[in-house]
Amino acid sequence: MIGAVRAIGLAVFTILAIASDAGLAAAAETNPNPERFEVSSIKAVRPLLVDTLAAIQQGDIARAKQTFEAYDFAWNGIEMYINVRSRPLYQTLELDLQAKITKALNAPTPDLSALLSDARAMLAKYDDAIELAANSAPLNPIYDEVARLRIVRTYLRQVNPALKVGDLAKARKSFEAFDDMWFDIEDFVRAQSLDAYVAIERGMLQIEDALKPEKPDTAQVMALVTAVMNQYNAVVAEVQRQARNGR
Repeated sequence: MIGAVRAIGLAVFTILAIASDAGLAAAAETNPNPERFEVSSIKAVRPLLVDTLAAIQQGDIARAKQTFEAYDFAWNGIEMYINVRSRPLYQTLELDLQAKITKALNAPTPDLSALLSDARAMLAKYDDAIELAANSAPLNPIYDEVARLRIVRTYLRQVNPALKVGDLAKARKSFEAFDDMWFDIEDFVRAQSLDAYVAIERGMLQIEDALKPEKPDTAQVMALVTAVMNQYNAVVAEVQRQARNGR
């Protein structure tokens, strides 16, 4: 089971990396008109829904739960785009279909027929979101900065849940991914708030040291992660405010 969870985690890292600036730069070399960051980022999450649907079709509920959890983390990085474009579509995806599927997957005996129907409906609605983004005029460019911040934050958000279930390997891998991706956005964070930047950098060093022992102090690590997350979230909130005001 732990091996499967690690595999899902690696899939999330790979999928979200597609939406990075490096990925877009590579695409631009072969395509003179690359997709906007918004569109490519939303598309990058879609495979997790496809994999969830496939797992349900195969009756593999354990794999469906793992993949849908990965989708939830990835969705957090880009959901803001859909919320801004269409509040009804956003609500259908998150508050209706996602909530129903999550509840069904956690039921003692899931109704596979209902699950399959909801998963298909969710994939169709997600495709509507992709089409909406692709066919609409670009949003305020600051929204792309919000998305970048949220996508990188996705990795940090996975550390404490992994620690709670005793999956130290996943916690370490998630933090390492966050540390790697932080390099891409740290200058932007510093420009927004030097105090937050310094606090995040210091906190990351403390987390790295706290995760080194063979048996880390879980409570200590989680407290450090929460402290970094609070600083990071404050920056995200401020940039989101800027995006809304400049729309």
